[in-house]
Amino acid sequence: MAADIYTPGVVAGRLDAETIAANFADLHPPYDGHEAAVAADRCYFCHDAPCITACPTGIDIPLFIRQIATGTPEAAAKTILSSNILGGMCARVCPTETLCEEACVREAAEGKPVEIGRLQRHATDTLMAAGVHPFDRAAPTGKRIAVVGAGPAGLACAHRLAMKGHDVDLYDARPKGGGLNEYGIAAYKTVGGFAQAELDWLLKIGGISVHYGAALGRELSLEALRDSHDAVFLGIGLGGVNALRVEGQVTEGVMDAVDFIAALRQSGDKTDIPVGRQVVVIGGGMTAVDAAVQAKLLGAEQVTIAYRRGREAMSASRYEQNLAASKGVRLMFNAQPEALHGSGAVEAVEFALTQSVDGQLRLTGETRLVPADMVLRAIGQSLDGTPEGIALAGGKIAVSGAGRTSVAGVWAGGDCAAGGDDLTVTAVAEGRDAAEDIHASLLG
Repeated sequence: MAADIYTPGVVAGRLDAETIAANFADLHPPYDGHEAAVAADRCYFCHDAPCITACPTGIDIPLFIRQIATGTPEAAAKTILSSNILGGMCARVCPTETLCEEACVREAAEGKPVEIGRLQRHATDTLMAAGVHPFDRAAPTGKRIAVVGAGPAGLACAHRLAMKGHDVDLYDARPKGGGLNEYGIAAYKTVGGFAQAELDWLLKIGGISVHYGAALGRELSLEALRDSHDAVFLGIGLGGVNALRVEGQVTEGVMDAVDFIAALRQSGDKTDIPVGRQVVVIGGGMTAVDAAVQAKLLGAEQVTIAYRRGREAMSASRYEQNLAASKGVRLMFNAQPEALHGSGAVEAVEFALTQSVDGQLRLTGETRLVPADMVLRAIGQSLDGTPEGIALAGGKIAVSGAGRTSVAGVWAGGDCAAGGDDLTVTAVAEGRDAAEDIHASLLG
């Protein structure tokens, strides 16, 4: 993060390294064997389990929980990974409270679901700790596929293709793979370098050649990739950030929340990450919550999430909202940013108060001024450039079926593709399904 964007009040090292390390400890510590067995025993092992339907990757949840209950967590991990090869990361970052756990029969009956996410983590961590990769490659097909983007969608696609016997060239613009798993998720959700460890484990399937520092439209062209490969999958994510259209020419102290989170994720002890005393985060999604909570954990005195609609409209789950509140973050609803105040450096954000009338957002005529020496934008991301000749829908790559684009031989999935939720687990499902479609297409 460039130093010239900061105001005088934004400094690194507000808290000592020991305190920061404690603040950023694992949000949900892993189960030990006994805890996992007790948690697994709560499952009813439903025949028509609603939790399976609620999982975007369709993991057989009752089966893997039964395998844990019978003392075979490695078998449980294989059940999970057969559907979701990034099951370890998804166990940590999935909003299970609004997916499988919300659908759990125990949740409906008692208000306390089986802790599916933590059980999934127990199984996958056990297998990875053993250094085991439970899948083998099929016989070579002689086909080579280019996968652009080493995020969740690209990794899921590359692994499934390699497992089918294809050779894969995996490209990514950054110096590390993992995409949002590496750069875009709160540090307290995935500690100990897990994203890199999971990537290294995934590549043990073989047949995947990784090329970093290669971006579409810069080092790579879609035409050249199509000429040199039998198929192309685009999992390029959303590299652009939506503009904050407000009055005022203030720039110092204003930055994108995704850059703030990425810097945190790549820092060793986090004492080198500057943070303000009074931080305002604009947005209502998971990125806004991740940025706000981490600003508080770094020592910010006052952190406010400001969202232009009401609480029920926030894309961040109620669990995430409550997590933010429990860390001391103030949630400010029905507040639309109107202007940044300050002389060069931001000193306050002016908000116009809103209300919903017949589903339409309207201004009330009232305003509110919130002091700020640091403003983080978390108002959504956009596709960074249009891939050559690819049709778009709603600002994203238009797809049909299992990720087929408007260009023959090119598939897409994950956040860059239209449709679906912007979730790690959804991206994995789309990458996996596109790989199956590519395989069927190539081999007829």
